[in-house]
Amino acid sequence: MDNIAQNLELKPAAGKSQSLVLTSLEDMSGFLFHHLGRLLLFLITCSSVLLVLLIFFFVIREAIPFLTKFSLTEFLTTKSWYPEADTPKFGALSLIVGSLYVTIAALVFAVPTGILAAIFLSDIVSLKVRDFIKPVIEILAAIPSVAYGFFAVLVLAPWMQNKWGFTTGTNALNASIILSIMALPTIISVAEDSISAVGRELREASYGLGATRFETIFKVVIPPAHSGIIAAIVLGMMRAIGETMVVWMASGNANQIPSPWWDLSQSVRTMTATIAGDMGETPKDSPHYRSLFAIGVVLLIMTFLLNIISEYFLASAKKKAGKS
Repeated sequence: MDNIAQNLELKPAAGKSQSLVLTSLEDMSGFLFHHLGRLLLFLITCSSVLLVLLIFFFVIREAIPFLTKFSLTEFLTTKSWYPEADTPKFGALSLIVGSLYVTIAALVFAVPTGILAAIFLSDIVSLKVRDFIKPVIEILAAIPSVAYGFFAVLVLAPWMQNKWGFTTGTNALNASIILSIMALPTIISVAEDSISAVGRELREASYGLGATRFETIFKVVIPPAHSGIIAAIVLGMMRAIGETMVVWMASGNANQIPSPWWDLSQSVRTMTATIAGDMGETPKDSPHYRSLFAIGVVLLIMTFLLNIISEYFLASAKKKAGKS
């Protein structure tokens, strides 16, 4: 036994001159560092959850006086938003519709482009080209939203007026185009990861059976990756619906529901733009001030539900990728 212990003491561990036989002090310090590290990581994780809960608590607490004083049904179903009138009216329907309007229109532009770009990166170009193109696309997410807003107001809006004869260039179409560009990095990145996670075995088996590249991509690769693609779309929708500066600068801020509904040349106003535009000029604790927090509650609920949906589809995609 003494010879065994002596040999263990002389042998280096992982290229270091350290004994494999630990003293009681070293063993205790390793035990403490291990559990302290786990405790620190646990506290960091809990702090993130706590911050989210505190945000919910703060917004809901500030909105409760408004929700108890005014009719919730009237708030959600009427479109008369005149908070500073002699008889104030707080109908947020047009604001909710405006947010959904520009978000859905942005997804109409961004989803086909994003999914096709993800397919291009995962199954068509070489790895060297993909490693170059993907970081460039992801740089779009790092551009400040106010820079997009200036481009929308100073370049895109005059071009729309001169080229298409719109009465105003700051409209739903302008905001939707910029939002679609901002949502593209999220959609492309998540969708490409999901498509790439589909095993090479399926692709090789499809090619071995004589399928073309088109048939392999759309009949063999895309169906197993649909959960991740749906999650990419939902995350892109969250990116668009929570954007503030672009819709504030580019949507026109007209409190109306477009008529006819398909006319994107009309101006709209969104929930985020209303909060950003009114909060700085509203007296604290006034009904108008409280109504902005009520809009924030609606926005939080919408984004929270979208986040749950995206997490569900991402978990489903990871499970399928693990099985494959």
